[in-house]
Amino acid sequence: MRLKCLGFLVCLGMLLYIHPLNGAAEEKEIKGQSEIPSHVLNISKDNTYPNSTEDQEILEAEELTNELINDTDVRISNPELIEMLNQTSIKPSPFAVGYRGEIFLGRWPLSYESKETNINWEYQQINLNELNNQGGQKTEEISYEQKEEKHIKGGLTSKASHGDQMMKLILLEARAKSKLPLSLQSSFGRGTKQTNTYAVPVNKVGQLKAYAPAVNEKGEVAFGDVYIQLKGSKMNIDIKNVTRQGVGAWIPIQDHVSFSYQLK
Repeated sequence: MRLKCLGFLVCLGMLLYIHPLNGAAEEKEIKGQSEIPSHVLNISKDNTYPNSTEDQEILEAEELTNELINDTDVRISNPELIEMLNQTSIKPSPFAVGYRGEIFLGRWPLSYESKETNINWEYQQINLNELNNQGGQKTEEISYEQKEEKHIKGGLTSKASHGDQMMKLILLEARAKSKLPLSLQSSFGRGTKQTNTYAVPVNKVGQLKAYAPAVNEKGEVAFGDVYIQLKGSKMNIDIKNVTRQGVGAWIPIQDHVSFSYQLK
């Protein structure tokens, strides 16, 4: 009996030991996916086009709104819906005994749940610098200089109703998940430079390509009919006819450039 108990405790100890290692490996994998490779540089200080940070602001729910959305069975993270609830002037009277009412606010995308996140560090080519050293006498150097102003916009991979609201939901979720400076748009100003140099030997042509990176998100958006219900002196949100829709989107990584260098 003692041997059986001892064997059980040993097995239990092994299970407890293995489990945190698996968890650590999974966490490392998610973290590693968001780590910026060495060939991707941050140009925020050198970019001649200042990128907007308006879409990076997170709207906070006020006390009453926070109570209302936390009391629902369906998660609500839509900034526009939260803003509407923040601005509502509906306040039930504490003396409204037996009063009942229902206000329909419309059908809204409520929240986004991420299923898969991938990063394409070479999402769109934005620049090409070339140096021809054929017939040259010595090794020359080439560096990055943005020739034309470029604007890379994110968007849904397919058309959908409430597209703008869905993109904001996806952006908020992806930013929290990846910890990257994601934005609905990333711009690269003409004349933006980097000091990194690449050698072009004699009788060679050097090509330095620059790319805008982006995150690809795949997941589900929850939709629902939103009602404000008034019962006596109490008010609550009721979500009806909840459906879920599969969605995908590309989101640029702001002020970052991925470089690819080739000799020909």
